[in-house]
Amino acid sequence: MHNSFIFLMAFCLLFTLGNVGHQAEAARAFFVFGDSLVDNGNNNYLATTARADAYPYGIDHPTHRATGRFSNGLNIPDLISEQIGSEPTLPYLSPELTGQRLLVGANFASAGIGILNDTGVQFVNIIRIYQQLEYFRQYQERVSALIGPQQTQLLVNQALVLMTLGGNDFVNNYYLVPFSARSRQFALPDYVVYIISEYRKILMRLHELGARRVLVTGTGPLGCVPAELAQHSRAGECAVELQRAAALFNPQLVQMLNQVNNQLGSTVFVAVNAIEMHMDWIGNPQAFGFVTSKVACCGQGPYNGIGLCTVASNLCPNRDIYAFWDPFHPSERANRLIVQHIMTGSTKYMHPMNLSTIMELDSSV
Repeated sequence: MHNSFIFLMAFCLLFTLGNVGHQAEAARAFFVFGDSLVDNGNNNYLATTARADAYPYGIDHPTHRATGRFSNGLNIPDLISEQIGSEPTLPYLSPELTGQRLLVGANFASAGIGILNDTGVQFVNIIRIYQQLEYFRQYQERVSALIGPQQTQLLVNQALVLMTLGGNDFVNNYYLVPFSARSRQFALPDYVVYIISEYRKILMRLHELGARRVLVTGTGPLGCVPAELAQHSRAGECAVELQRAAALFNPQLVQMLNQVNNQLGSTVFVAVNAIEMHMDWIGNPQAFGFVTSKVACCGQGPYNGIGLCTVASNLCPNRDIYAFWDPFHPSERANRLIVQHIMTGSTKYMHPMNLSTIMELDSSV
């Protein structure tokens, strides 16, 4: 009797410890920086045209309401949160982001922004990247008041971070209008070198602020989105100039991340090869269960690629068979394929390792 009681107590203790361990693991904070591919509602709180706060955005979201995500449903950060077992992060500007909810992390992203401050000027009030980093600093002050500076530093150091920038520096800057200021200042190869050097400064600042595990996404296939097909494509082929931009930018981004990691003596920055992830289903949509990777579900004009997705737009009845939700952004189902690659993809997609490997490594520390 006595022995079985001791055994039972030991079992209960182990069970409790196991649960505590699981909670600690699930409680890994998540921080998101970047543009509309990852914004989950900050722009709703700003006076800007770069927002997704009206129907039919959010039509397939669990709430069936527009949340500010540029998606028919969930976006990439939501799906990463799902995979790492934590609740979705709230937008930093949300009044609901207080108390214990701060410990989950925060999303600082803002649609329309880029690496450069002059990217997205037409959207007026958006949270440019250095302002996002300043908010991250302020966030840490708020959390320090809650759990103390040491615990806050630990929370930030152990967090997962996602950074998605760069596409707008081409689409909403260099190629925004013919003879744009930046295209007069730089030939394309020189512009890429310039924005990579500026990006490096942003990432070093992020590291200074405590980030130690950062997923950095390259640009997608900029010339293949419905918005660009509508403007530049005769027979559905991707827009050459924008594809050239992506082909220059992405390898140089990986090279820069390798250099920074070497300098820091640690794999802080992990490259997400978004262009390869997209090209799989752009090249062969049927193999992935899509009927098209050229026509957006929501929009108007050729390829539904003109203007914005609004209540007056064409709207497809089944979002799961469209790779693109609107003229620029993937559907939730396409986002799920991307996150699957982030989790378990080979080095073709994730360099030097995928998120499952990162989580395994970090849980054994």
